[in-house]
Amino acid sequence: MNQLVRFTPPASELPARGQRRRGARSGSFGVLDIGTTKIVCVIGRIEGDGTPRALGFGWQKAVGVKAGSIIDLEAAELAIRAAVAQAEEMADVQLRGVIVNLSCGQPASRSQNVQWPIGGRATTEADLRAMLHEGRRRAEAEGRSVLHALPLGFTVDATPGVPDPRGMVCDTLSARLHVVDAAENALSNLALCLSRCDLDVEEVVCAPFAAGLACLDEDEAELGTVIIEMGGGTTSLAVFADGHLAHTAQLPIGGWQVTNDLARVLSTPIAHAERLKTMHGSALEGDDRGEMLPVPQVGETEEHLARVPRRMITSIIRPRVEETFEILRDRLENADLPRDMTRRIVLTGGASQLIGVSELASRVLDRPIGQIRIARPRQVRGLPETVSGASFSTAVGLMHWAGGHGRPVIDLGQAPSEPGALRRLGELLRRWW
Repeated sequence: MNQLVRFTPPASELPARGQRRRGARSGSFGVLDIGTTKIVCVIGRIEGDGTPRALGFGWQKAVGVKAGSIIDLEAAELAIRAAVAQAEEMADVQLRGVIVNLSCGQPASRSQNVQWPIGGRATTEADLRAMLHEGRRRAEAEGRSVLHALPLGFTVDATPGVPDPRGMVCDTLSARLHVVDAAENALSNLALCLSRCDLDVEEVVCAPFAAGLACLDEDEAELGTVIIEMGGGTTSLAVFADGHLAHTAQLPIGGWQVTNDLARVLSTPIAHAERLKTMHGSALEGDDRGEMLPVPQVGETEEHLARVPRRMITSIIRPRVEETFEILRDRLENADLPRDMTRRIVLTGGASQLIGVSELASRVLDRPIGQIRIARPRQVRGLPETVSGASFSTAVGLMHWAGGHGRPVIDLGQAPSEPGALRRLGELLRRWW
């Protein structure tokens, strides 16, 4: 699939707070966060000061979705339609398309260094397009589709750090590219599901990138920070440095696996396992206080309750969360990123609310506790407190993206009048359907 290729500027080039950003949406727009445990739709508009305002919102329990991927088109369609209908009724707006998060297709990062001969003339936009096409060609593998191809910087002959080389005379132009790709079939199923809901895919934003836009301040994005979004079915990370998205990765492990571990070991219904995790769960050893907790058993009446010590709940939860951070640690080490870029850790997402998560992350990731924080997304006007917690970071980040936050100065993709590849695919699938 041909995707829009953009250059994301460093934070220093972003407009001052209160100014309308380049690429901000005009009129009303919709964002859709399709997660494993919930589906969230928010309809908003960008105010004159450049900040988003929510006009309506809705959310439903996710069905037909596993580890961020659509596995049951009919069930997922019903849940998406219900969430969108709630938002449309509140906002009195009918959506034709949405900005949607990407948490399916095992999105992954690749780095490319591309050199291009200029031959002593002025660099043109065609040169940049050719360089980015070459980088995408190298990155594409069978069954994978490039979502983002972001230049992290240009070098004009021997001069590095050039943000926009167009018009500059040089012999050789070099670019360092960050490419994010994902499984093409997963993207096709996403487009098909939304086409069944009579919605176009206007833009796709990598889920941890959106969470970073919602939770990180400009200093964190500039100096180097890893944001870890701990969702229901997936845990994803994004590394920001010099104002850019520098790396991303995803694990098919999330809060649902913790709930499932509790249900299996304690032989209790899923709903009660979730309640135990939320009300009494902890990742801290020794957090016991001698409590004995009632636990209903699968297939038994409410009168037949087992009683288990609270420390047993912790002993079930802790290994799964510890395993998640160990895999994330290995992913970061294998990415071969500078230590300065990954020193600070920001945790968000619903599973980050578990007691003791930051302490366990500090130990496993080998970071001082002072360099780890649990983040909520920046407040968006019009959203109530119930839709402003850490579990809504991705949805809020999509709204900030619609407001131009994190968008590029240089647009090297298709002409604005051309529909994106996913939108074209959705229209085609809708005609077939």
